[in-house]
Amino acid sequence: MTSFAAKVFCRVERLCQHLPVALNTFLVFSITGEVSYLVLVEAPLEADQKKTVWSAWWKVVHLLAQYFMLGNICWNALLFLKTSPSIRGVFLGGEGMGQGWRYCYTCETHTPPRCSHCYDCKVCVLRRDHHCVFFGQCVGFRNYRYFLSCLLFMWSGLLYATLMNAEVFIVILKEGVTVHSVLLLLIPWIMLVSGQVSARAFAFAFIADTCVVGFLLVSAFFFFHLFLLFRGQTTREWYSSRRPYSLGLLGNLRHTLGTRWYLCWLSPLIPSAVPGDGIHFEVTGSLEPYQ
Repeated sequence: MTSFAAKVFCRVERLCQHLPVALNTFLVFSITGEVSYLVLVEAPLEADQKKTVWSAWWKVVHLLAQYFMLGNICWNALLFLKTSPSIRGVFLGGEGMGQGWRYCYTCETHTPPRCSHCYDCKVCVLRRDHHCVFFGQCVGFRNYRYFLSCLLFMWSGLLYATLMNAEVFIVILKEGVTVHSVLLLLIPWIMLVSGQVSARAFAFAFIADTCVVGFLLVSAFFFFHLFLLFRGQTTREWYSSRRPYSLGLLGNLRHTLGTRWYLCWLSPLIPSAVPGDGIHFEVTGSLEPYQ
């Protein structure tokens, strides 16, 4: 009985770990589908413009822009999940060991400064920032670029989707701020279950609300991590107000995003750094590669 309960608990735990990723994927593709519908069907609003050349080009540009952002979100998220930020595969020891190194009794190895053990991932993580519950993985040295790029395109995509959904809010509030319109925006699920609105109205209201709330949340995350990037800090170091590893603005950008930091935002396929430099600094603490 105990063995069966343990197996059930492990399966539930594994399901809960993948649930945020599945939910995020569903929301991203739902928002993309809704915005595509707005572009192809609802806009432009004027009937005399719907079949013009301007209308066709307008739709092409909007579709290319939104699927460029969607592609970057998915690709960066996939690379983030596939790139392990842990100490596995990294040589720790030798002449690089010095002040600030600690011994992890769980992993049974010496770890460099800024490295800490994650009890969710069950391993030590190089320059651990935090454990991301939305992806179910730690944000560390090796995958920080993909995490930040994903946040950038999620922020720009949600901003775009919020602006495109402005017409939805206008339609809902066209008769004024009534109890019905306010409830539809605040609690669309209850309005749908009680039969007060159609499934179509619920879908538009729910996705429009999701865009606004998601934009506010992602904005907070993105600008906070941009602030940390410029200061050369991790979230853990920000709590303690320490900046012992700051290399200056340009040095921090190169250390985190690589020597091609100005191009790596465009696509995850663009190589971001000379192999080995970042790992050398992260493990030894030497500033030599960036001087």
